[in-house]
Amino acid sequence: MAGPGEGQTPPPAGFNPTLLVILVVVGFFVLFLVGHAAMYFYAQSVLPPKRKKAVSQRKLKRERLKQGVSIPGE
Repeated sequence: MAGPGEGQTPPPAGFNPTLLVILVVVGFFVLFLVGHAAMYFYAQSVLPPKRKKAVSQRKLKRERLKQGVSIPGE
């Protein structure tokens, strides 16, 4: 009769496959985030600033009427 612990093989000394997969996935995710942050900051420094939308003539007239300013030609 074998005593406790006899006949059992010790766990293999090496990389745990689950841990390896998790490390690879987390590594790719961190690389993805860092890459996107780098591209964002690069684009902010290189691209020209966005132009504001032009205000329509109708809105300008309405604002002037609210303020009581007479519109020339009307």
